[in-house]
Amino acid sequence: MESYGPDETRTADGRKKVCIVGASGKLGRHMVRHALDRGYEVVGVCREQSVAKLAEFGDRITVLPGATDDRAVVARAVDGCDAVLTVLAPWGMRHYASGTAQAVLDLAPPGARLVFSCGWHITRDGKDVYPLRLRAFVAVFGALAKLARVVDLDDQVEACRRIFASDTRWTVVRGSDLEEGESQGLPVWSRHVGDPVLASNLTRRVDFALFMVEAVENDALVREAPAIVGRLTPSALAHAPAAPADAS
Repeated sequence: MESYGPDETRTADGRKKVCIVGASGKLGRHMVRHALDRGYEVVGVCREQSVAKLAEFGDRITVLPGATDDRAVVARAVDGCDAVLTVLAPWGMRHYASGTAQAVLDLAPPGARLVFSCGWHITRDGKDVYPLRLRAFVAVFGALAKLARVVDLDDQVEACRRIFASDTRWTVVRGSDLEEGESQGLPVWSRHVGDPVLASNLTRRVDFALFMVEAVENDALVREAPAIVGRLTPSALAHAPAAPADAS
């Protein structure tokens, strides 16, 4: 597994180059696998204490240790990248998610595809219709987590507000509840939570990552905030033909 020194640069070999910000988490590692499967050159950013989680990839990826909101680290990581895939983690109370998003928005090369992950609780236009259970969970969990100074969901909202206001080539992928397991294929999506296709509210984590990587080359997703659900869930099987992902 390579790592950059302060004055080193990578040599171009013609492959598409992607940066994965938050590469060491479960979602991030799945994205690394999907990106490598597509032949991409991969640069990962993760906290120094988490670098060992990426050891399975050996020297197939380059890892830059550091906080994902560290602008110096992000600047080096995204240099020359065709796409940047970012896990918006709302950890702590120091504006981690919004700081990460702003660093990527400011420092990614012009024209790069920027793909961000978040949950269904994010809304772009206020037209999402949330089930009572989800609204209650976000309200209770968000308040308790903020009180404990562990998670700040409001900062993730702020991060997405900045992304939505950006003139970059962004996509914000909004994930449902997640489960582990083998891939079921590319999830289906809708622009608004409340669409019947999303009613099952469940996606395999590996397929959330697949959708993120798929967005790199899918121009139909530029400046969209798709809410996704697993392709083989009951609601997707019943309603998928009407979903935007299948309408072309």
